[in-house]
Amino acid sequence: MNNEFNKYPMRKIRAIFIFTLLIFAILSSLYAERIKCVWTGVERIVAVGDLHGDYEAFIYILKVNKIIDEENHWIAGKTHLVQIGDIFDRGTHAKSILDFLMILEKEAEVAGGKVHVLIGNHEFMNIAGIAFDYRGYVSLEQFVSFLPKEYVEEMEMKFRKNAGENSPRENNSDDFFDPNLKTEWLEFLDDVSRKSKYPHPARLEYSRNLLENYGEWLTNKNAVIKINDIIFVHGGLNEKYSKRNLEKLNESIRKELKSLASAAKSPLKRNVRAPIAFDSNGPLWYRDLADPEDKDFEEEVDRILKNLKAQHMVIAHTPTLITHPGEMQRFNKKIWIIDTGNSKVYVNGRESALIIENGEFYVWLGDPRKRETPPLEYTIQTQNF
Repeated sequence: MNNEFNKYPMRKIRAIFIFTLLIFAILSSLYAERIKCVWTGVERIVAVGDLHGDYEAFIYILKVNKIIDEENHWIAGKTHLVQIGDIFDRGTHAKSILDFLMILEKEAEVAGGKVHVLIGNHEFMNIAGIAFDYRGYVSLEQFVSFLPKEYVEEMEMKFRKNAGENSPRENNSDDFFDPNLKTEWLEFLDDVSRKSKYPHPARLEYSRNLLENYGEWLTNKNAVIKINDIIFVHGGLNEKYSKRNLEKLNESIRKELKSLASAAKSPLKRNVRAPIAFDSNGPLWYRDLADPEDKDFEEEVDRILKNLKAQHMVIAHTPTLITHPGEMQRFNKKIWIIDTGNSKVYVNGRESALIIENGEFYVWLGDPRKRETPPLEYTIQTQNF
């Protein structure tokens, strides 16, 4: 009888313990979602626009602006580096950029600095598994680089078998694919890119491998940040979104991206509600602030910045092929457009960086005469604004 009686207190204790652990887990989860998106008192900021897979251009920009040394290690101290989105697509080395940024983030933190990687529309499309729906977005090199190594080897064996060849891969093992099989790979990518009722198996391999290795890192990034009195966002914020709390806006986008990532790994097409990520006037897509034809817009810009308690907004997304640094700013330096075609996929583009030091704006531009990873001396003098 006593033993039966003593069971109940133990059950209660166990229940209380489990309940406490559950509450702790919920609170920990909620705390984890509160990712910081506002910083003050930052003396130096360097912002770099769309990279579209051009690893070499990115490294060059960082070296010439004294962010990294010759061995590609952080030397910028307490500087905040902002990469404003669109690492993926069009170019060839998105994976190399991601790998490098993951390392650089840690080095910057140790030095008291910060690396901010913002979500652009091309990150969204790759997370959601829909980048293939837009012909030409996913380059062959990017496609193969994010496939599992075993899958690439299996496909190349099939290509050789179909061609009646059994020779092993001849090229360096670090290359994305055997160059002797480029024609076969291009035909395969063309097949993968066709829209169908269900995703091509290779799309699933691409999404699963990409998200397994980079999904958590990417889906925990911000879409909008504020440093001092400056907003950084890939597409831009219109008046509607400027009224949103930045922390809540970022949390909403992250939740959408996580849901989209989960769906992208499924062989069945699932409709996921992502009203902000898909909104053509949302932070990832908005273009009106960069429209050179829209000159009667300053009053709205003033309202947007007032809502955000900011003085400036830095955007990318809209390629602006410039001949002079002054073409990167609009509305008396309130809006800065930093997508100048850093990637060499833009033949007339130019490497650039926006530098803000103690509230002063500077533009650094690469020399258009030397597009193939120019030596450091081939640069236009940094111009103050």
